[in-house]
Amino acid sequence: MEVWFRELLTSLPGGATLALAVFIIAFLEALVGVGLIMPGSVLTVFSGWLAFQGKAPLFEIILAAAMGALCGDLLSFWGGARLGPTLRRHRPLRSRQELLRLAEIFFIEHGGKSVLIGRFIGPIRGLVPFIAGAGQMAVRPFFWYSALSGLLWGISYPGLGYLGGSSWQQAETLIGRIGWLTMLAFAAGVTVLSIRRYFLPKR
Repeated sequence: MEVWFRELLTSLPGGATLALAVFIIAFLEALVGVGLIMPGSVLTVFSGWLAFQGKAPLFEIILAAAMGALCGDLLSFWGGARLGPTLRRHRPLRSRQELLRLAEIFFIEHGGKSVLIGRFIGPIRGLVPFIAGAGQMAVRPFFWYSALSGLLWGISYPGLGYLGGSSWQQAETLIGRIGWLTMLAFAAGVTVLSIRRYFLPKR
């Protein structure tokens, strides 16, 4: 590993600080409006890679990501239930009416399952809990759908980074780091596009 890269890795936070950062990232990405501009998925995957490098236990990263996602969902749900019409008139939601409509259709078509599935569909990730709240979805089923989706999110995204770190070492001598990252990004992109095409309604 290059010297500059080792120095960069050493300078990054670890332990409880890294877990707190992951919690905040997952929390912000789940918030309505904020999630539209927050690259939380990439950062969460990167946190799993940092866990592989020994910066923090993987279990702590998974727990932080899951709890952050759940808390963000709950706040978005509350915002939709109490302040839905008001928030829709303010930026950045005012300029995202098409996405909001898409999230509404998605929620109508899939009901409570939309809370579970929507977590993994980037453009509407933070909008579905908001729409669920505005649509007066019952709190208890929302909580359990959100808790399950948050747990799956917390396992899969940091887990992808952790497995990527392990495979990095194995693949480095065969295809090089850049080639491996390219393939990983391509595979992730294909997966996301497949989910969107299957679940999202046609515009």
